[in-house]
Formats: sequence, structure tokens, C-alpha cells
Amino acid sequence: MEFNLCSLESALPVEITIDEDNGRYMIRKSDTSGEFFNEASELIEWIRANLKVDEFCDPTEYYEMMNQLSTYVAD
Repeated sequence: MEFNLCSLESALPVEITIDEDNGRYMIRKSDTSGEFFNEASELIEWIRANLKVDEFCDPTEYYEMMNQLSTYVAD
């Protein structure tokens, strides 16, 4: 599962990757720095704590991502 969210802070999108098959759970932030996690749940917890809807060009993209992440955790 991958998400690319248009950021108001940068021309580059915020990229979020959850790749169970290869054990990759990461985010590239708008400042191009990144965070890596050992589990999807850790990444999702970080996203909930650190990303806010008003940081993105399209709030709908953010809410769709959060919906999908909530479903992912519930599975």
C-alpha cells in the first residue's frame, strides 16, 4: 500500500509505504527526511500523531488515507 499526498510545504509529495511482503514501513516527509518503522502499526501510530489534514493540498486525500489505514489496522 502506498500513498502520495500533495504537501503545502514542498513540491514533493509526502510518500507513505506499507509493504508487508518486504517488511518496509516508511514515510518520506515534505522536507525529504524520512522515518522507518519495524511494523505497520508503528508507522500508522506515527502518522496519527504527527500528520495533520491542514498540511496537505487536498484534505480528501488525507481522509481517504486515514480511512484505509484504519481498515488496515482492523484487519
